[in-house]
Amino acid sequence: MDYHFKTIEKKWQQFWASNKTFKVSNTSEKPKYYVLDMFPYPSGAGLHVGHPLGYIASDVFSRYKRLKGYNVLHPMGYDSFGLPAEQYAIQTGQHPAITTAANINRYREQLDNIGFSFDWSREIRTSDPSYYKWTQWIFIQLFNAYYDLTSDKAESISKLLHRFENEGSKGVLAVCDEDTLSFTAQEWQAFSEEEKQRELLKYRLAYLRESAVNWCPALGTVLANDEVKDGVSERGGYPVIQKKMMQWSMRITAYAERLLNGLNTIDWPEPLVEMQRNWIGKSVGASVKFSVAHEETLFIEVFTTRVDTIYGVSFLVLAPEHELVATLTTKEQLQAVEAYVEQAKKKSERDRMADTKYVSGVFTGSYAIHPLTGETVPVWIADYVLAGYGTGAVMAVPSGDQRDYVFAKHFDLPIIKILDTQEIDEEADSRKEGKYINSQLINGLSYQEAVQLLIAELERTAAGKAKINFRMRDAIFGRQRYWGEPVPIYFKEGLPNVIDEAELPLLLPEVDKYLPTETGEPPLGRAKDWKYQDTYEYELSTMPGWAGSSWYWYRYMDAHNQQAFASKEAVDYWQAVDLYIGGSEHATGHLLYSRFWNKFLKDLGVVNEEEPFKKLINQGMIQGRSNFVYRLLDEEGGGTNTFVSHGLKNQYKTSALHVDVNIVQNDVLDLDRFRQSRAEYADADFILEDGKYICGYEIEKMSKSKFNVVNPDDIIEQYGADTLRMYEMFLGPLEQSKPWNTNGIEGVYKFLRKFWKLFHDNAFNFSVSEEQPSKAELKSLHKIIKKVSEDIERFSFNTSVSSFMICVNELTDLKCNKRAILQELVIVLSPYAPHICEELWVLLGNEAGSLSFAAYPTFNPEYLVENEFEYPISFNGKMRMKLNMALSLEPKDVEEEVLRNSDVQRYLDGKSPKKVIVVKGKIVNVVV
Repeated sequence: MDYHFKTIEKKWQQFWASNKTFKVSNTSEKPKYYVLDMFPYPSGAGLHVGHPLGYIASDVFSRYKRLKGYNVLHPMGYDSFGLPAEQYAIQTGQHPAITTAANINRYREQLDNIGFSFDWSREIRTSDPSYYKWTQWIFIQLFNAYYDLTSDKAESISKLLHRFENEGSKGVLAVCDEDTLSFTAQEWQAFSEEEKQRELLKYRLAYLRESAVNWCPALGTVLANDEVKDGVSERGGYPVIQKKMMQWSMRITAYAERLLNGLNTIDWPEPLVEMQRNWIGKSVGASVKFSVAHEETLFIEVFTTRVDTIYGVSFLVLAPEHELVATLTTKEQLQAVEAYVEQAKKKSERDRMADTKYVSGVFTGSYAIHPLTGETVPVWIADYVLAGYGTGAVMAVPSGDQRDYVFAKHFDLPIIKILDTQEIDEEADSRKEGKYINSQLINGLSYQEAVQLLIAELERTAAGKAKINFRMRDAIFGRQRYWGEPVPIYFKEGLPNVIDEAELPLLLPEVDKYLPTETGEPPLGRAKDWKYQDTYEYELSTMPGWAGSSWYWYRYMDAHNQQAFASKEAVDYWQAVDLYIGGSEHATGHLLYSRFWNKFLKDLGVVNEEEPFKKLINQGMIQGRSNFVYRLLDEEGGGTNTFVSHGLKNQYKTSALHVDVNIVQNDVLDLDRFRQSRAEYADADFILEDGKYICGYEIEKMSKSKFNVVNPDDIIEQYGADTLRMYEMFLGPLEQSKPWNTNGIEGVYKFLRKFWKLFHDNAFNFSVSEEQPSKAELKSLHKIIKKVSEDIERFSFNTSVSSFMICVNELTDLKCNKRAILQELVIVLSPYAPHICEELWVLLGNEAGSLSFAAYPTFNPEYLVENEFEYPISFNGKMRMKLNMALSLEPKDVEEEVLRNSDVQRYLDGKSPKKVIVVKGKIVNVVV
């Protein structure tokens, strides 16, 4: 039987599905291993060949771990809420649930065609009410919790309430808003219910407050920073402005220290770890208050890591969104300030941080009082200061900070020198070595002495204190969209309350359109008669995309539990994800929020692990190999309908056009299919080279606009799923980006045919021998057993594929068809090419399907010990033959063996050699 991959692959995919081969139990005597992929958002375009790269790697590893005796959980699901489905719904009027379901069906079909060993009985969809019920449940727990700094974990808000009622706020150490009140128990009891709830909202881990957000009017929603690029929305390219809105937020900053420390306990790529460290951004410094001139009750608070430079402050800078901007702006400056604030709204925070060369700002007209010198300093606003970082205000020290220096020079502001050495553009740490001058209190002191003395003085005068600050800000949690989880909140007398847990899930209501209301409310405002207990208004925002993906690995542990997001038994068994594979683009989004929610769930006592993902690998991107045709231009530079082959294009005036890579084979254009591809090409003419049209090529990102998207379905149809799997692993190291080149896939396909042929005779009849294997055959087998095991354990999948090819070539040369060798080789290859190996396993007489749970062959190092060597035998420097001899033989013994050989005697033709040169384990040269 020839290698009919289509029949074989469909047969085994159906077998795995009908027999639930990869369904896994939450109890086993085997050790557990949890392999997870970052689950996909199911887009309408389906998968291209770049998408399955990480899935194939995780599947190879999962199959290998099963062979090594582990109980492996390898699930798959869909991150199915999101903006693309909603935008399609806005355009077509079709409910997002319908398009999402269709897209999921398409993804499932493609995933099944590749032959993954997923436990589909645990499939999840974040848009399924049975799933988002528990996302809402977690939100309720966050709303009902605060972060207690004494216990260093989240605690029930009822504990805080009990303390307020009995002891007041004195001695409470908690993460909270800056404007919390100080009160006695008696004063608390005298507060109205509304006053109590407003105060508690300042402590809750999920809370409402006015925040500066990325607002996209065209999309009618808030966007995350990673959804905005160059001031426009990533999807659609619509303008985005900075806007202050009442928003739900998550107090992730409460976990900043634990998030930072946890990075030391996990096996993640160092660049990703460093990105999180920088994003969290721990800074040790001081909080300083500058009172506003002529305003006794007003002050501007700044955070600085260089309090030692306070005597160099010559002006203050506020973010355009700072709450005091309107108060501080004088009548004379009002027009200029308002114009500047409006302009700043059009730039994203990311753009403002990146734009270091362009200097802009405006004077408010007001002055602040230096807390140590009593001198007045002007107050400016500038967009390089961000409202959400620190206090939204900075003390500007032009002689100690490059950006302040450029700003001062541009606007002709004073520059006060504070050190007797070091220049303005040197690094901050080196400036710490200088001695302070013109600085009164700290004149002549060292850096450490100055810091200690200044903080003591600021604390003495109530003008400041030592403080640790984090760059990370609380996470905006609301989106003004339809297709997302409803927030389980209703409003009573203007205050938020959570719905009863027994009423979860709070389902998405039906609406007539998926657009904001005419009065600007989110789409949920269109729902009719949608009220809590028919009385109270629900929250109209929905949760962001990261909500459902911040805990989904726990749902896989117990996907159908109706009483909990996962049972204690399941959580106790699986603990945490052992291997997580996904993209680095989620470093400061999903991966950070997941760690935050995981730590909160641990504080609740419902999970055991502090960190969710023990080991993480970022797979690289598979880039597209774009092809080009070259259109001949006329004398005016206009395009003709004649196309010039790549090798001749320099002889003509041409322009390059992308061409669909699916009508190009080995860079040769299929002329008929090109003419059929577009109406304008129907009468195309070609200037050929050697009778062919050769296309040019470039390596680019794979995208529809470049016509370089390769559909895995097409590859599987032509070469098979096993070929696709092995080729994707063969392209290069998993972590690196690499180009896709369909031209190279033929070699992997030929390898699988050659592997198949080892089990068949020349007439393609199945034929294996029961003979004992030779030393050479055992050596070849045990080399591959050792190599593949080592490669997979270190995730070097590409080198395994090369080794398989070498092994099969060796066994082919040895004409090996022995069961003792081939059956073991089938097991070793099966994680990479499971379909062909399952078929051969059964042909070898084994039980169908049990290959997935066979034992991985044991490596025997004895078979790799070299005890013989094939010496090249040369006569007067010319190699004539090879002779196998024991490596233990000394040179004198080797010489005797050579001279006794009959073939050697024939070459000597009765002559005596003048000399025999023996290099042990290398060569023998007979000099005649």
